[in-house]
Amino acid sequence: MPLSKRVGAEFFGTFWLVFGGCGSAVLAAGVPNVGIGFLGVSLAFGLTVLTMAYAIGHISGCHLNPAVSIGLWAGKRFPARDLLPYIIAQVIGGIVAAGLLYLIASGKAGFDISGGLASNGYGAHSPGGYTLMAGLVAEIVLTFMFVFIILGATDERAPKGLAPVAIGLALTLIHLISIPITNTSVNPARSTGPAIFVGGWAISQLWLFWVAPIVGAILAGLVYPWLAGKVKKPA
Repeated sequence: MPLSKRVGAEFFGTFWLVFGGCGSAVLAAGVPNVGIGFLGVSLAFGLTVLTMAYAIGHISGCHLNPAVSIGLWAGKRFPARDLLPYIIAQVIGGIVAAGLLYLIASGKAGFDISGGLASNGYGAHSPGGYTLMAGLVAEIVLTFMFVFIILGATDERAPKGLAPVAIGLALTLIHLISIPITNTSVNPARSTGPAIFVGGWAISQLWLFWVAPIVGAILAGLVYPWLAGKVKKPA
């Protein structure tokens, strides 16, 4: 598949992840009496990955996340030459999605961008008031587990056809754990899109949501191959 089509798929896939996941948080989570809450937002993020894995997995691999691309590279599943194009497409997709979400959300009377547009944060900007250290540890550990699950589910020895389900459910579980801590990133592109429009504190804290996911992803890319070993080819 040509690189141009693969990065195009990554753009649309990441757009859907940010628009669907953050959109559920901004537009639907807090609706009085019928809002979807943390559980609904967690499920929404998982569903974006699940649906896109089936839609574009055969085109680009459906990374939708710079940390995933870097983790797959660390695990020798993805070529270094394609890292930058993939990451650029993912970040642009996240920014476009956040911009469209902002346009829609601002159509409601009383909307205030300082509310965060589902931005990630720590300290005063953590939903549960968690510290920088708590956010850093959570994002490293949860990204490690996410990429570890991706590497395992897409291993050629794993059950066929079920990888998108495992990966989507993993992202749902990750959100159930960490929305109160950081609003859940594990994805620098997902964090960058909303932060661009919120500005201020969201930009100043954005570094954590690049550094921690990348560290966790690289660790997973190193640990999974060690644990799983090499595929034994038939004699």
